[in-house]
Amino acid sequence: MNSITRREFLQYTTVATAAASAAGVSLNTAGANDRIQIGLMGCGGRGSFLLREFTKLDGVDVRYLSDPDSNRLNSCGKAFESVTGATPERTGDFREMLEDGEVDAVINATPDHWHALGTILACQAGKDVYVEKPTAHSIWESRKMVEAARKYERVVQVGAQNRSAKYCHHAFDYIRAGAFGNVHFVRVLNSKQRPEIGKKPDAPVPEGVNYDMWLGPAPMRPFNPNHFHYNWHWFWDFSGGDIINDGVHQVDIARWLIDRKYPKSVTSGGGVHYFKDDQETPDTHTVNWEYDGLTMVFEQTLWSPYMKKTPLEVRDLEQLPVWPFSGTRIEIHGTKQFMFLSRHGGGWEAYDGNGESVEVSHDNFTEITTKHLEHFLDCVRTRNTPMGDIEDLHYSSLLCMYGNIAYRTGRRVYVNPETEGFINDDEANALVKRSYREPWVVPEQV
Repeated sequence: MNSITRREFLQYTTVATAAASAAGVSLNTAGANDRIQIGLMGCGGRGSFLLREFTKLDGVDVRYLSDPDSNRLNSCGKAFESVTGATPERTGDFREMLEDGEVDAVINATPDHWHALGTILACQAGKDVYVEKPTAHSIWESRKMVEAARKYERVVQVGAQNRSAKYCHHAFDYIRAGAFGNVHFVRVLNSKQRPEIGKKPDAPVPEGVNYDMWLGPAPMRPFNPNHFHYNWHWFWDFSGGDIINDGVHQVDIARWLIDRKYPKSVTSGGGVHYFKDDQETPDTHTVNWEYDGLTMVFEQTLWSPYMKKTPLEVRDLEQLPVWPFSGTRIEIHGTKQFMFLSRHGGGWEAYDGNGESVEVSHDNFTEITTKHLEHFLDCVRTRNTPMGDIEDLHYSSLLCMYGNIAYRTGRRVYVNPETEGFINDDEANALVKRSYREPWVVPEQV
């Protein structure tokens, strides 16, 4: 069930935090009136990581842990308690934390198909939200999240840590300086090697799993272990493959750097060329986004052993990746200069017209992650708009969704900025929004 162990929890939590107090009491000291009560929605790997990171920060109390899989819920709760001494409430239904007026904010670390409804319900309950990327499962859901955040005046920050990275802000300013020239082409890579998931038959629902709630807004279908923990990423009912799982980080940086919202048209190619398993989403994927005066392309292979994410030890040092084999890089082509940029602290390097390196920038990934979470807490207190705001990441997530819709329809789609859907294309527009089943319905009016 991919449950978290005490040893795994300790990898991210310092020994000093072990002197925590009783239930609902933070590991840190801060003014009593400035404490933020949080609840975690989703106790898997990412949720457990965020829990560990938030508990390192000042002024945070973990009040609830929630997951429809009681195996994960209890494993996470025991690991948290054994390390910190704190005993948050455990619940299989996240709505219990929304009914608690003492809860200030929710960490939404659920599968993609739960991002929108979980966030909207939290906003309606008066909670601020830290939600993992991508924003949502569909274009329509993503826009509803923006509407809910604005209507209820909630802070909704997406887990796009690059938005809190100094070197990315530096890149934005550098590209706009006269020396770089005009940008007409951007290339986004999301390539690395991942394991096969194999082929598995449908099976009984595991003991302790509320499968109806786990499915939530997704269609009812028989339980299959290949559609469950983590592997849901590779099925259209729950996600959109690696372009929106991992590639959205690079796509967001690229869209931020070009400072555009909607492309005019989108084409896509690729397929499941390598894997012989159950996955539906492509292991080989290309997307072209066409703007006025600019083309941005996406390239993905999930089977290439020589293409790598920037190693963690490099991200925290003043080093650069080996650019040709950096599988999560962005290339920005200016009329005077060129830039390689790597996500998550990997730094960037600019070259002049002769191919000579002229500027380098670094950052520290560990510090970036901490800064992003600290910034969320600061915005909860100050009511400022966060870096990684839901609307900024809405536009970036749309690019991934547009790419997937072009892939699934097999043709060029033309974007309608007024509707965020498509011009004269019923088949593509049918993928803008899904059907829902009661009671897990994303409302028309949030």
